Amino acid sequence: MHRVALAVTDGMLHYELSIALEVFGSDLTHVVDPWYDFALCGPGPVRVGHFRLEPDHGLDHLVQADTVLVPGWADTDREPPGDLVDAVRAAHGAGARVASLCTGAFVLGAAGLLDGRRATTHWSHTRELARRHPAAAIDPDVLYVDNGDVLTSAGKAAAMDLCLHLVRLDHGSANANKIARRLVVPPHRDGGQAQFIATPVPEPGHHHPLGELFPWALQRLDQPLTVEDLARRAGLSSRHLARHFKHLTGTTPLQWLHAQRIRRAQELLETTDNTIDTVAEASGMGTSTTLRRHFQRTVGVPPDTYRRTFRP
Repeated sequence: MHRVALAVTDGMLHYELSIALEVFGSDLTHVVDPWYDFALCGPGPVRVGHFRLEPDHGLDHLVQADTVLVPGWADTDREPPGDLVDAVRAAHGAGARVASLCTGAFVLGAAGLLDGRRATTHWSHTRELARRHPAAAIDPDVLYVDNGDVLTSAGKAAAMDLCLHLVRLDHGSANANKIARRLVVPPHRDGGQAQFIATPVPEPGHHHPLGELFPWALQRLDQPLTVEDLARRAGLSSRHLARHFKHLTGTTPLQWLHAQRIRRAQELLETTDNTIDTVAEASGMGTSTTLRRHFQRTVGVPPDTYRRTFRP
């Protein structure tokens, strides 16, 4: 069972902490069994905003975890506690995957884990993080960054994106989407890395110019669709369609459609025994050669490797 440890100490942000607790500390064995073995680790009883927490273990327990999560650090004007920094550094040295939520990146930076790596944090703190840790490549424009063993996220809702990304890496996209639906949050686009998580869409029936277009397109991913087809269905010009897409999803109609095709291919690879040719046809990629090329470029691994990773 994958062991997740949430590192807490006085002065952390309760929102990011509660997100990690909800995703990894809840009993979700009805979705994935076994789920995570979760532990709350701290130096003793700690204050988090108006809340008081009783950790399960001391910070020295972090070295036993497979994944260590570090929530946001409230006062970025002062250095994080030395015992927390040392414990996070030791956990990483012992082989743990370490992920920060929001300004938890300052803890990772103090531990030396950002040196030589790309990283991010809440946009209002990226300049200070870069000043303190010039050996890191701080990117203020992404939701999160995955370096494999060190991950960082931007602020607030981006912490949920990163948590769902971790679930997707460990248990596949279908299960990550189930968790997102359970939490009543939309699955979000990955923050600049492989397109593991789909772009947000409005619910059918909502009063939005694209509210009925998205489900219509998602039901026809196996068919050739053009921007003109989407614009015609939405009753918009191609120019107005592009403007609405940019406002809602942050991307273009073709980029959104491509992301949905990749997501459909991921789900079919995870949940069926269909051949790669069949998956390519069902996701609108046409041929296995086209699917392999785009899948490798977007996800980072070939479809066959992805299936071996996520199929039970």
